[in-house]
Amino acid sequence: MIEAKPAPPCTLVVFGALGDLSRRLLMPALYNLAHSGLLPDEFKVLGVARRDFNDDTFRQEIAASTRELAAADIDADTWNWLEQRLDYLKGEFESDDTYGELTARLDGNVLFYLATPPAFFGKIIDRLGAAGLVEESDDGFRRVIIEKPFGTDLESAQALDHEILGVLTESQIYRIDHYLGKETVQNIMALRFANGIFEPVWNRDHIDHVQITVAETVGVERRGKFYDATGALRDMVPNHLFQLLTLTAMEPPSRFEADAVRSEKSKVLRAVRELNGYEVTRNAVRGQYKAGKVAGQEVAAYRESPDVSADSTTETYVALKLEIDNWRWAGVPFYLRTGKALAARCTEIVVEFKHAPLALFRDTAVEGLSANTMILHIQPNEAVSLEFSAKVPGPRVRLGAVEMTFNYRDYFSAKPNTGYETLIYDCMIGDATLFQRADNIEAGWRVVQPVLDAWAKSTVEPQRYPAGSAGPGEADMLLERDGRQWRPID
Repeated sequence: MIEAKPAPPCTLVVFGALGDLSRRLLMPALYNLAHSGLLPDEFKVLGVARRDFNDDTFRQEIAASTRELAAADIDADTWNWLEQRLDYLKGEFESDDTYGELTARLDGNVLFYLATPPAFFGKIIDRLGAAGLVEESDDGFRRVIIEKPFGTDLESAQALDHEILGVLTESQIYRIDHYLGKETVQNIMALRFANGIFEPVWNRDHIDHVQITVAETVGVERRGKFYDATGALRDMVPNHLFQLLTLTAMEPPSRFEADAVRSEKSKVLRAVRELNGYEVTRNAVRGQYKAGKVAGQEVAAYRESPDVSADSTTETYVALKLEIDNWRWAGVPFYLRTGKALAARCTEIVVEFKHAPLALFRDTAVEGLSANTMILHIQPNEAVSLEFSAKVPGPRVRLGAVEMTFNYRDYFSAKPNTGYETLIYDCMIGDATLFQRADNIEAGWRVVQPVLDAWAKSTVEPQRYPAGSAGPGEADMLLERDGRQWRPID
């Protein structure tokens, strides 16, 4: 087995180094990479933020948050190794002085990580370009990692692409989505394309429908200002859910290489049938949670959350029925749903196969056959389950549903991770397979845009659902009218 080697020497410059994303996800991921021996000895982190910190206070702040969030005990030697490589630069993101200081402190390979609000993405990249900080040479690469959300609609995404591609080449841009760092998400391609028993039946001849669920138990909490201007559709569908959709539905790439994989994913999104005004009414459901209980705890209504308008019509839940107009998937509906303050935290892909003919059992007590179902569990536990029918012991022919489950932790030694480890390492070694390309981003927004437009014009408010439930009843009807039902959220 080929083991991963340490990444090449590089400096990671983190804009917004004291923000929640950096402290909660990025820095713990760097610790995990260091503990796994995947960071080079010539590795440095340069945090850039506005607070009046120095190297020592920055290291203390990061140490405190990393220890608080670590899934396991911190190894002192690993932390000391990483801490010595943490430096700090106090600076404004729009100040020329900041970029002058960066120029004086940087050489060789550099990754710029934009852990900032989206409003700064274009501004920071413009200033990096003006300072000559993204010019590549034989002495080193210069790459930029951009967090989501990448735009707020099709027009803004296109404008942002146009702006940053005026400074960077596409090969320098790494649009990150932490969902793609999860092992089960990466395993979708391995499951499909490395196993001869699955790919032959992965099509419209054998699959009845696909469900993709991203359910959260948390409400809006302290993100009201951001969330009330964004909503569940913008926040989750063009990125997280469409990543799961494309990996499930894509054709086999010609090779396991970044552009080949991303081209096949782009083809899937371009093949998704766009919803017109009537189809939005019929095939898109938006909801908003009201007061209820989640895991026994009282949860206030969304409209009562801090920084949320008392008459807000922003959706905290969305469900969609989509069709993919290509040879493999014609006639197979894809049902997508995501929401906050739901009954359980659950991310999964459910592939339901068509029923076998009942003819063999017509003279028995069997009245109907349950569907064969494959469930790709992504979080909170990473696993793959297969549900099928088996004979119940006894003299009569009776069938019962049974399940076989493969848990990652049972077969592989899973190391603590935030979902960012693989992505950061891939950026360091220049592997863009798990990152979105400009055409992937824009193709996703093209699917979502008609829904955004229809909802913006609509006078109908989102359907209310109690916190701690599975969502609004209208989402159940989305499947019930097709003779199907959602897999329970539990």
